[in-house]
Amino acid sequence: MARMAESKLVAAAPRPGRVAGSFRDPSGQVFHFQDRILRTMDTAAAIEFASAERVMRQLVDEGRLVDFSDAEPSLHQLFQGSIARVLQHPLLEQITYPYEWSFAGLKAAALFHLQLQLDLLDQGFCLSDATAYNVQFEGSRPTFIDHLSIKPYRDGQLWYGHKQFCEQFLVPLLLRSVFDITHHSWYRGNLEGVPSADFVKLLSTRHWFSHKLFMHIILPAKLQSSRTSQTKVDLGDSRARRLPKDAFRAMLAQLYSWISELKVDVGKQSVWQGYAANNTYTATQRSDKGQYVAEFVAQHKPRTIIDLGCNTGDFSYVALENGAEKAIGFDFDPHALDAAFDRSVQTSQNFLPLYLDARNPSPSQGWGERERQGFSSRFSADAVLALAFEHHLAIAHNVPLAEVVAWVTQVAPKGIIEFVPKEDETVRRMLAGREDIFSDYNEETFASALSQKARVVSKHLIPGSKRTLYTFERSE
Repeated sequence: MARMAESKLVAAAPRPGRVAGSFRDPSGQVFHFQDRILRTMDTAAAIEFASAERVMRQLVDEGRLVDFSDAEPSLHQLFQGSIARVLQHPLLEQITYPYEWSFAGLKAAALFHLQLQLDLLDQGFCLSDATAYNVQFEGSRPTFIDHLSIKPYRDGQLWYGHKQFCEQFLVPLLLRSVFDITHHSWYRGNLEGVPSADFVKLLSTRHWFSHKLFMHIILPAKLQSSRTSQTKVDLGDSRARRLPKDAFRAMLAQLYSWISELKVDVGKQSVWQGYAANNTYTATQRSDKGQYVAEFVAQHKPRTIIDLGCNTGDFSYVALENGAEKAIGFDFDPHALDAAFDRSVQTSQNFLPLYLDARNPSPSQGWGERERQGFSSRFSADAVLALAFEHHLAIAHNVPLAEVVAWVTQVAPKGIIEFVPKEDETVRRMLAGREDIFSDYNEETFASALSQKARVVSKHLIPGSKRTLYTFERSE
């Protein structure tokens, strides 16, 4: 009777929803169920997992792998087919994608991946692929999420993930380091990274004399082009080839050393990277603004906060220092984001800065337009900061002021929005040399738009300026 009651209870429970991107591995599907992630395994996958379980538990203890445990037996009944084992994982609050990471974040993820490969190799294991999407961040600390890609190492096997690693990690980093071109738009448009063949077209003759570029990118791209142009491809040769373990390790170590040395031109500091220190605020005004944020956080006690236009993260840190547990910052300036990421690493604060062009947020895309979810589907918080933000959309990019306000208030149920009037020096610079077509850009319009979407809790004029901070609570 007890078993029958349990079966009826399970049958009546909500069904797990498959994580859209997990279709790529039919041996182990991933599902979202209530407040956890479930991972199913067929018999072959379960056997391989068991062989690596001790190593994976060690990685969990080191904070390098998302935790796992066996799901209770009743949950097996939620799945049809030959399921040999079901794991459960804690639900990550936010999933981020490599086209949202800064150069510094992508570099950290690449080095993390290579070190994980090297350490696994020492214990007789390796990774079956090299996709960047298997890395996620807790603050600025990378962690690995795909347990089933950890496989027993077979002596002499090739590194089948080499091309994937190059296109999802190495080439995007080189794009910025060599040409000062950010990877975000290119990566997002392709999803599988930046194709080596496309990158090779950017290289000049002198780059061909770089041994590392030639061996990891130029030669493989040329060979791939040659193979695909042939009417018949001899697969036998590739299957017969062997990569000695020492050579595999040397390749990983070489990539680690190379990527460790990659840098961006710090001399090309952007306008907004230096904005935190060189802006129209006086020290007193800046302190006043920080105090207002501190009081807001202390009063409303948001656990998580989103900081739109975070720059190098000053106000995210104010929030963290006054009770917030987690801050996610968004900015479109690559130099500011790199500085913010490095700052997060140095302070070990739970702050993750990400790339966002608010005019064109990350969309839902990939297979079925669901494989990679969009910004609004993934990012939510208890509170939002939109400080010195709205005028960049409304004035610089002609987004109607009311629509900017509506978008910001959808990010979190409460927060602070700063209104910057036309009289402000920053806005005057934006309008210099162009026609002022913004007849309705004023504080009255702003306040009216905000009151239609939320309750204005308080407002505060920053002393000695015409900028006003509005605290809101969204109307539900």
